[in-house]
Amino acid sequence: MNLTTDMTPYEALGGEAGIHQLVDRFYTLMDELPEAYTVRKMHPESLAGSAESLFEFLSGWLGGPQLYAAKKGHPRLRMRHAPYAVDQVVHDEWMLCMAQAIEEQVPDAQFRAWLLGTFAQMANHMINTKSAPPCQFGMPASA
Repeated sequence: MNLTTDMTPYEALGGEAGIHQLVDRFYTLMDELPEAYTVRKMHPESLAGSAESLFEFLSGWLGGPQLYAAKKGHPRLRMRHAPYAVDQVVHDEWMLCMAQAIEEQVPDAQFRAWLLGTFAQMANHMINTKSAPPCQFGMPASA
């Protein structure tokens, strides 16, 4: 799982199987860690749909097949998350789960640091409120 100049991050993570492994571990952690309570409550009881969407997005975002774009068009992450109150707590809990999943899966320190930084930039971009009560995906915070 080393990132080289001849390899995309998608390939360095192990392609489809590696992205699935990362996403599955991420959502397992979200479901199990008490420290991820707020972000978990924003998701439906079943995380299967969320996992599928994240897998499809990460596939293209990391240089593999553009599965998400083929199904739903341009990701427009900030716009798609706008109905949901994403504050620093949600950001930190999401990053906690992703960071642990990456730490467990990526032995190469340089690639791991790059991934963590890249995910942190994306997560920072999703913050859209200073504080927010938990909400359920599919039900905007204003509902």
